[in-house]
Amino acid sequence: MMTRGDVLLLRPLAAYGDVGLLLLRLVTGAFLIYQSHDNIFSAARMDEFVKFLTQFGFPYPEFMAPLCVWAQFLCGIAFILGLLTRWAGLITVFTFVVAVYMVHWPQDFAGWWPALILVFLGILFATEGPGRYSIDARMR
Repeated sequence: MMTRGDVLLLRPLAAYGDVGLLLLRLVTGAFLIYQSHDNIFSAARMDEFVKFLTQFGFPYPEFMAPLCVWAQFLCGIAFILGLLTRWAGLITVFTFVVAVYMVHWPQDFAGWWPALILVFLGILFATEGPGRYSIDARMR
């Protein structure tokens, strides 16, 4: 029997937390793949990204560009599959903390938002894990 507190606090929705994590992993993974795939499959786009990193003063941009792009792409796949999700979360946190600091720092809050949200999604996935609907859960 549900109490008033259950209704007020919407406690029955907690039963769907794993579905929420799955949906969040899917959309986050799809976004990371979408924003990185063109640099992986096009040398010209990778060259543009190297120039972008150079413009913002990144050290070793010829090394950092592919490292960053592949990290995003592989983390996107990991999130979708729910595979090594906590590691993918930590890598995402690191990647986008660097992006906020090196690229978005002089911008206003709206400019920070896309990279900042990925920092906090990475924190969520690193701390909460992928949920029940994942390869990680099956490996336990």
